[in-house]
Amino acid sequence: MTPKEQNHGLFDRACIIGIGLIGSSLARALKRDGLARELVAIDQSETACAEAIDLGIVTATSQDISAAAGCDLIIVATPVGVMPGVLQALADVAHDGAIIMDVGSVKGSVADAAAKLPPNLHVVPAHPIAGTENSGPASGFAELFENRWCILTPLARQDDAYLGAVEKVETLWRSIGSDVARMDAAHHDLALAVTSHLPHLIAYTLVGAADDVESVNEAEVVKYSAGGFRDFTRIAASDPVMWRDVFLHNKDAVLEVLGRFSEELAVMQRAIRWGDAQALEKAFTRSRGLRKAIIDAGQESAEPNFGRDSKPTRSDTDQ
Repeated sequence: MTPKEQNHGLFDRACIIGIGLIGSSLARALKRDGLARELVAIDQSETACAEAIDLGIVTATSQDISAAAGCDLIIVATPVGVMPGVLQALADVAHDGAIIMDVGSVKGSVADAAAKLPPNLHVVPAHPIAGTENSGPASGFAELFENRWCILTPLARQDDAYLGAVEKVETLWRSIGSDVARMDAAHHDLALAVTSHLPHLIAYTLVGAADDVESVNEAEVVKYSAGGFRDFTRIAASDPVMWRDVFLHNKDAVLEVLGRFSEELAVMQRAIRWGDAQALEKAFTRSRGLRKAIIDAGQESAEPNFGRDSKPTRSDTDQ
């Protein structure tokens, strides 16, 4: 029996709160691998609920969080800003022993909210490092998480019931093709500020700056955009509400990393101003080495990609 077959029916009744890119991709993966016998989507949008049913990725939908009652797995795939409120609402709905797993890219605020919940609910924060710039139920695909990292940031609990819940969540992610790592929430938020949050902030800022250059009109920006700028616009096309909440809820870590980036930017500015070729080449060589390390680790392909793939691509526009 294969590992996937062993984990068939891992959960009896699962629900996903927020049926966007990550939520709908998880729904597809859970259904594909038979990890949940019944799958419910909860979303405030009537349109999203109807679309999830039409796509056949869930068995039922609701706009009311009370539909999470009786679920042994509850996945919170909402923007980070509303997660604490959702967790509080689940305290009055979820049954004894329910596993509640969020999939947001900021973990500190989730851990703080989870600490206020009764111990009979097992909150296991998770962050799949996967995503695209697209959103909505139709944008998801089951393969999104394959060969990607999912970081778990378990709470500081050592009771057997909670540790069992953490193991079960790890089994879920491994079953759908993810590699799994564990770390504490504070370390996660700092690491992701470097690898994801700051790049998004730079992308949004650069695209905004291009729009503000009065001597270059929009038609020229569109017509002559080189590959680098096109990549920035792809990242900057990510869900604005989701990223607004990320920066508000990971403020301290982002500001720390942003300060270091500003210092590096000042060094580069001086090197360009004074024609310091050696400093520029040294900085660019170091960056090239990091790119090679990412490729060698299997996190990217060395093949040229000009943004013209026919299939959706996974990127660092993670949830």
